[in-house]
Amino acid sequence: MSTVVTTTTPPPPPAPSASVGRSYRWLIVTFGFLAIVSSVRLISGAHEIDSVGTIQAALIATCPILLAALGGVWAERAGIVNIGLEGQMILGTWGAAYFTYFYGPWGGLLGAALMGALGGLLHAVATVTFGVDHIVSGVALNIIGAGAVAFLAEAYFRDLDGGGIKQLTGLETPPKVEIPWLGDAAAELAGKHWFVISDLAAVVAALTRNMSIMVYLVAALVLFTAWILWRTTFGLRLRSCGENPQAAETLGVNVYLFKYVAVVISGVFAGLGGYMLVLVASSGFVTGQTGGRGYIGLAAMIFGNWRPFGAAGAATMFGYTDAMQLRNADAVHALLLLVAVLLLVFTVLRLRQGDRKNAILFAAVGVGFLAWFLLSDEVPREFAGMTPYVATLLVLALGTQRLRMPAADGKPYRKGQAG
Repeated sequence: MSTVVTTTTPPPPPAPSASVGRSYRWLIVTFGFLAIVSSVRLISGAHEIDSVGTIQAALIATCPILLAALGGVWAERAGIVNIGLEGQMILGTWGAAYFTYFYGPWGGLLGAALMGALGGLLHAVATVTFGVDHIVSGVALNIIGAGAVAFLAEAYFRDLDGGGIKQLTGLETPPKVEIPWLGDAAAELAGKHWFVISDLAAVVAALTRNMSIMVYLVAALVLFTAWILWRTTFGLRLRSCGENPQAAETLGVNVYLFKYVAVVISGVFAGLGGYMLVLVASSGFVTGQTGGRGYIGLAAMIFGNWRPFGAAGAATMFGYTDAMQLRNADAVHALLLLVAVLLLVFTVLRLRQGDRKNAILFAAVGVGFLAWFLLSDEVPREFAGMTPYVATLLVLALGTQRLRMPAADGKPYRKGQAG
């Protein structure tokens, strides 16, 4: 008689969660980017590329684009392409101006959200209920939004103090955050121009010296969107409508309702982007002041892979290039070197991933920017105004190879198809 003795192997230690791994990755990427910017700053001597003023201008320029991008995330995760973000943002500018004039900045915030929601509702009715092509509906909404705001501005602003047929100025702005002891100390440290340390200090000083509270609210909305869409049952059901609405319907999800909610919330975010343009990024309302930022927000959403944090990173890049047109010529010239270095870094990453074709493309464009920097002393001021749009084209041309949109994004859906 023999006895079989079994030995149990102790379980392996638990692996770190994916979220922790992503957090470390984002920290590494952030530090690496700061190191690159700091190196370019020291090499070129253009300390304006990340001064306190530049960072403040970049953050304010980023927020309208980021809000449009977040609106796109909400709509397209539910399967609705929202080209109408520009029109919804335009509606938000009028709502912000009108309601702020009569009810103050917080009333203006609500008014901008309501006007954007109205634009989202129109888009939802057209695409969800009547099955209109999403692109056609979005383009129509952009035209309607621009025309409606031009009419409303002439009808309601011409007789107001500071008003006219195309503008309304002298509006009360939202409060600002000021932490003097921290902001002043950080600004002093930023002025020493040390490697990385001064760059981090400039960021702290920018956030604590006369910064609009709306910038913090936008950051909170990024976190809110990420939590709702990826950490809640509601978010799971909403995203299922953008991946496989037929399967979601068989599980009892009211697909129409979730699509409506997502597109209306998308309009709210775009409307808040209009609020930022009127009361934070500028000193009042002017017709046509969106300047295509709704479209740039859409590009930021795509480059960010239809995710909130990715969209935030892309919107920051667009906002930074937008803010650079307000800087001096040396800072704009140094931007060429920064773009060249970043493209060459992407080249190395592509080579490590075995993607030689795109690596060659990145390298060629990067060498072109480097040659431009070395062979020139300054960049024409007209180019600085074009940088947000040039950056949009470069991103969409070079950065979309590994992106994946929701599977049912833009596809028609009718109730009962699951059967």
